[in-house]
Amino acid sequence: MDLLPRIPINRWTDIGIEYLQIKWGGGFDSLSEFLKGFIISLQDLLIFIPPALMILILALLAWRFINKKAALFGIIGLYLIYNVGLWGATMQTLAMVISSVVLCIILGIPLGILAAKSDTAHQIITPILDFMQTLPAFVYLLPAVTFFGLGVVPAAIATLIFAMPPVIRLTDLGIKQVPEELVELGHSFGSTFHQMLFKIELPLARPTIMAGINQCIMLSLSMVVISAMIGAKGLGGEVWRAIQRMEIGNGFEAGLAIVVIAILLDRITQSFGKNED
Repeated sequence: MDLLPRIPINRWTDIGIEYLQIKWGGGFDSLSEFLKGFIISLQDLLIFIPPALMILILALLAWRFINKKAALFGIIGLYLIYNVGLWGATMQTLAMVISSVVLCIILGIPLGILAAKSDTAHQIITPILDFMQTLPAFVYLLPAVTFFGLGVVPAAIATLIFAMPPVIRLTDLGIKQVPEELVELGHSFGSTFHQMLFKIELPLARPTIMAGINQCIMLSLSMVVISAMIGAKGLGGEVWRAIQRMEIGNGFEAGLAIVVIAILLDRITQSFGKNED
């Protein structure tokens, strides 16, 4: 016999979700329509661009920001994706990753700045980030599906929650690592809060912030396969279909396409943090 009664966390959670659905259901529907329109439009745009032109654009970006070897890898890797018939799925995945990362940046960098500037905010945000990073990724799918249904929108929301913590943490860290001498120098010249932030702190914190964005992109790509379970298409959908049908070869091809995109995005974003031009 249990000495203490069971704490009904599951019932409290269900009650909370039901309350949010009743209270904010219309807002969730509006947000879902907006995000769906944005993601689908981006997918259509990327698919509309001829594959040869897209390969050329990404290869030139790799050449400009990395080196010739990276550009050659991009050409070979992207052509391989096109050759095995996964170009459309790759563009769908790329659109979902871009959408999720943009949302992470829009929300994460201001929260990171807030955490760096306020000890109270830091003490509140840090345990939330710990919770977000330790909760199994599959668990994020449940509330996402509950509030936004199936498809690309709940996938983007789940990816947002899963991938945003590094952006917040490293923005916070980057601003706190700005040398005190430079901060004091800025104050001595009468710099305002915004001048200090945008002309001194953020530029100096850029490498650290870009490292957070880089991690965000990698986590977003790792969430692609999981998101396929709730109706998100793209390369994750190809992997999930291969798992269900035990088509090892097709699953390997889709996984290889994810690796190619991950390497290109990883190298390009790393170069942004190093580039001082």
